[in-house]
Amino acid sequence: MTRVRIDKWLWAARFFKTRSLAARACELGRIESNGQPAKASREVQAGDLLQVKNDSGDFQVEVLLVSEMRGPAPVARTLYRETEASRELRVKLAEERKATPHFESMRTGKPSKHDRRVLARLRGRT
Repeated sequence: MTRVRIDKWLWAARFFKTRSLAARACELGRIESNGQPAKASREVQAGDLLQVKNDSGDFQVEVLLVSEMRGPAPVARTLYRETEASRELRVKLAEERKATPHFESMRTGKPSKHDRRVLARLRGRT
């Protein structure tokens, strides 16, 4: 096996939970193969450079092995190698997310008297 559909490979490499999600990402233009938008039916082979955008982040990976069977995560990681630039960018973005202040979510129910006064001050009322 030297070539596999890109949606099968993305599923086998565990970038997406289901094959239909991988196909949908291709349809929406979130997958690029060698700099061109990829359809789900495009075949990948060893040496291809893929740009994958999903909930986990943006990945730029080189295909090392081709497989259409989904296996355990350690095996799936052997199918590709992430580029250094991609890895550095993801680490930098993760650090920025950690550095941003985490705001407490609003309490449920009616605001207290103190909360109402703070809101009034913010809105410019005294």
